[in-house]
Amino acid sequence: MITSGVKSLLGLSISSSPKGISDTNSRSVCVFRACVSMDGSQTLSHNNTNGSFPELKSVNGHTGQKQGPLSTVGNSTNIKWHECPVEKVDRQRLLDQKGCVIWVTGLSGSGKSTLACALNQLLYQKGKLCYILDGDNVRHGLNRDLSFKAEDRAENIRRVGEVAKLFADTGIICIASLISPYRRDRDACRTLLPEGDFIEVFMDVSLEVCEARDPKGLYKLARAGKIKGFTGIDDPYEAPLNCEIALGQEGSGTSPTEMAEKVVGYLENKGYLQA
Repeated sequence: MITSGVKSLLGLSISSSPKGISDTNSRSVCVFRACVSMDGSQTLSHNNTNGSFPELKSVNGHTGQKQGPLSTVGNSTNIKWHECPVEKVDRQRLLDQKGCVIWVTGLSGSGKSTLACALNQLLYQKGKLCYILDGDNVRHGLNRDLSFKAEDRAENIRRVGEVAKLFADTGIICIASLISPYRRDRDACRTLLPEGDFIEVFMDVSLEVCEARDPKGLYKLARAGKIKGFTGIDDPYEAPLNCEIALGQEGSGTSPTEMAEKVVGYLENKGYLQA
């Protein structure tokens, strides 16, 4: 059962219950699969909206489990990847969109968070589900144990990249908004996703403009020597070499909404706003 409020939030298409199935509120989601026990029993699968009764399906004899040897990944040993019959394509069909990561990079003060929020709003108005991973926000929780030293910055980006990948796998459009100054770290995040699903957006705004804006007062502190390793002052920023989208160039005169519309146009042209 999905209430009208949740339905509105997710932008789901809700129709009447399949014929012969009672529902006190006469609503049901007609695209679903149900995983059951791990004892080899069959699973319930339903991928259409014509009201037909779901077909039964078995996966490798054990629902959600992939057969094969144990693996070692990094420092994790004796682990095994578990599959579920509900896959990315099913979630994308449910949401009527394709999951991807929009990685917004640029200097502090270049307008990354402003663009991310404007883009989020435009996609919400179109009934598309997205989520913002903001650089400062993730340091309030997930990455609060990390400093701004080079090695911690690399780990910060790695964690955000992995979380963004999970969001994209659910079918959600994930907007990651971080300075992410090092090219190698951004490229490493790109390799986590299928070809085309990592969309790098470069906020191409000069240091002079960003420092003049200085919305958080950080440049002033860095110039006074109160912040060490600040990007653009005493730590480098490596601009993208082959980003999908470049925005914010001086003299363009474009507003945050107009820049967000360019990103939406890119998503539409690449087919991400439909399943």
